[in-house]
Amino acid sequence: MVNIGMHFEIPVTDMQRAIAFYSAVFEIEFERAQIDGNEMALFPFIDGAKGCSGALARGESYVPSLDGTRIYLTVNNIEQVMADALLAGAKLLYPVTLVGEAIKVAEFQDSEGNRIALLDKAICAD
Repeated sequence: MVNIGMHFEIPVTDMQRAIAFYSAVFEIEFERAQIDGNEMALFPFIDGAKGCSGALARGESYVPSLDGTRIYLTVNNIEQVMADALLAGAKLLYPVTLVGEAIKVAEFQDSEGNRIALLDKAICAD
C-alpha cells in the first residue's frame, strides 16, 4: 500500500521572488531545473525520509491562486515559521490554531498569491 500523495508543485509568476521568499521562511536551498519547458525550483528531498517531493513551478499552465488545492507543509516550530513568513511579506490567512488535542495548523498567502498551509511536525512523528 502506498500513500496517494507523491509530489506537489506551487505555481509562481516570479521565480526569483518565490525562491527568496521560501528560502527565508523555511531556511532551505533550492535546486533549479527546466522540466518539460517549465522553470522549476526543487525543494530539498531526502531519499528514504517521510514526505513527498515538491517544487516551485513557473510556466504557462501554472497560475497562483488562493482558491485552488491547499498544500500543507510540515514544520518543526509552526509559530516561528509563521512569524518568518510574515516577516518575509506573507499575508496571514489563518492564525496558528490548535485543532483537536495535538494538531496545530496555520495558513498564509505567499509572495505569489498562493494559499499555503502549515502543519506542526510533532503530529507526524512515529
